[in-house]
Amino acid sequence: MIGYTLIRLLDLYEVLIVVWCIMSWIPHANETVERIRRALGTLVEPYLAVFRRYIPPFSGIDFSPIVAIIALRLVQRAISLILYI
Repeated sequence: MIGYTLIRLLDLYEVLIVVWCIMSWIPHANETVERIRRALGTLVEPYLAVFRRYIPPFSGIDFSPIVAIIALRLVQRAISLILYI
């Protein structure tokens, strides 16, 4: 049960990363959208910063979200293997 909940929370965090990436492409015309983007940034940026230390942006493209999502998937897989989910 705990393993399943943890995997679902990691799924939710993955969705937050994807939503934050999509919102970073949207112009900052709406104050509400900007507030949501900043709130997501406070949740997502610290985790992405770990990967940005080792994978700098290449030609203006930040690959850290992709690597971060892959890392989350690996952790999910490890949890499911350890707990036999």
